[in-house]
Amino acid sequence: MKTHTILMPLDMHLHLRDAVMLETVAPLTAYSYSGAIIMPNLVPPVTTLEDVKAYKQRVMAAVPNDNFEPYMTIFYKNYDKAFLESIASEIVAIKLYPAGITTNSEGGVSSFDIEEMRPTLEAMSELEIPLCVHGETDGFVMDREAEFMPVYELLAKNFPKLKIIMEHITTKAAVDMLDKYENLYATITVHHLLLTLDDVIGGMMMPHHFCKPIAKRPEDLDALLTVALSAHPKVMFGSDSAPHPQHAKESCGCAAGVFTAPISLQLLCEIFEQYDKLDNLQAFVSDNAQNIYGICPEFKEVTLEKRTFVVPEKYGSVVPMYAGEAIAWAIESID
Repeated sequence: MKTHTILMPLDMHLHLRDAVMLETVAPLTAYSYSGAIIMPNLVPPVTTLEDVKAYKQRVMAAVPNDNFEPYMTIFYKNYDKAFLESIASEIVAIKLYPAGITTNSEGGVSSFDIEEMRPTLEAMSELEIPLCVHGETDGFVMDREAEFMPVYELLAKNFPKLKIIMEHITTKAAVDMLDKYENLYATITVHHLLLTLDDVIGGMMMPHHFCKPIAKRPEDLDALLTVALSAHPKVMFGSDSAPHPQHAKESCGCAAGVFTAPISLQLLCEIFEQYDKLDNLQAFVSDNAQNIYGICPEFKEVTLEKRTFVVPEKYGSVVPMYAGEAIAWAIESID
């Protein structure tokens, strides 16, 4: 059988939620990844040193092994420098959400007033704390990310020493922005390397393919594939795996989020093999992230095998992407 080995895989954008959901999903990522950046949009959001330490403790309590590192973040507010100095050693980044744009983001930024944000962003620049941004406006859903590009430009120009991560990019416009400013980077999900809007609502509504930002057009998918498959040094894998209970997804409200944590490495192998780019997967799923964030993850060697794997129908109360379907790769061993 054909196999492929990945060293220290990293998920640079992960939602674990809390309580029972955390206990259900955290072990699934910890099994196959050396580490992951943990998003802070709980209810209430993670905003204090005490919050960070307590949440990290809950994450580690839910993980059945000790070779997984949760890289913690806090929810963006206009923090002062003294606070940032006190918390810098406990976090790897600060996550900015425009208000109301995604799950549990109601307390996010409502105005991108650069002068109002300047003290915080300058302090982050000095302390080398990256800014991770969910880059969407509240405009027409297909245009929200493209409309946000001027905000990225404003941030990149005004804070050239601030490392800015464009999270879960979905458009050619965002890919084009990567090489325009030295301090812009990006994460890309596995589902955005597989889906267009047609796969979400082209026939019957596919609730477990629905996320924000929503999957876009074929030309956007092509742009994402090009930059990911080439392992562009400014892009890295971030699953944005976002668990919701089945009743919240299969409902008239349809919560936004695609749950890929248990199958993301397998799907990435399938994609990169399809385009004869398996040699670039190591950089996309680990090496680039290590360089961008300056982290040294826990050692883990994951060997995948090209054989049929049928995705479970559910993990606890959560239905994964491709539930009940066969995918081409499976995890063979982890050392």
